[in-house]
Amino acid sequence: MSPTSFASEVPTLVLEPDDRAPGLARRFLAEWFREWGSLDDYIGRVLVSELVTNSCVHGEGPVVVRVFRDERDGGAVIEVWDGGDGRPVVCAEDVQATSGRGVFMVSELALSWGTRPLVEGGKVTWAKCGL
Repeated sequence: MSPTSFASEVPTLVLEPDDRAPGLARRFLAEWFREWGSLDDYIGRVLVSELVTNSCVHGEGPVVVRVFRDERDGGAVIEVWDGGDGRPVVCAEDVQATSGRGVFMVSELALSWGTRPLVEGGKVTWAKCGL
C-alpha cells in the first residue's frame, strides 16, 4: 500500500467489505495526503470511512477506493465504488437511531459530494475536500 504511482494512474485500493475496510481506507487516504504535503487529513479520513462503511453495509462485492487531486483547484477527491444498485441518501434526523448518520455527515463535511452509476453495474460515491 505504498503511495507511489505514475502521473496518469489514480491511487486505488481494493477492499473486502468487512470490518477492517474503513480502517484500511483511512490509512490509504492518510498516506496520500502526506504524499501531497498535507498534514490535515481529518476530514478526508472521516469522509472515506463513512463512504466505505456505507458501501460495506449497503453495497455488494469488493469496495474500491480511489483518491486523486482535482486538476481545477487541487482539492482531494475521494471515490468509493461498489457493485450495489442502491444510492446513498441523506436520512431525516432521528435522535434515537443508532446508525444512519454517515451520509448526513458526508453531506455536511464535504465541499461537494454525489453518486453516479457505473457502466459495468454498481455505483461510485464521491466526496471532495480540501487538502
